[in-house]
Amino acid sequence: MPKQQRRTFTTAFKKQMVDLYNNGKTRSDIVKEYDFTASALDRWIKQAQASGSFK
Repeated sequence: MPKQQRRTFTTAFKKQMVDLYNNGKTRSDIVKEYDFTASALDRWIKQAQASGSFK
């Protein structure tokens, strides 16, 4: 089975996903709709809360 290629996401996309979460959309709905992992979303939320940056 071929290995899936790693995707990159823009800072604007990450901010949009965190904003959706902060406005009440569930983690599972966001992950299903935009097709990325829950751990990525969790990491982005944590980064946004800690520093306001995704670096």
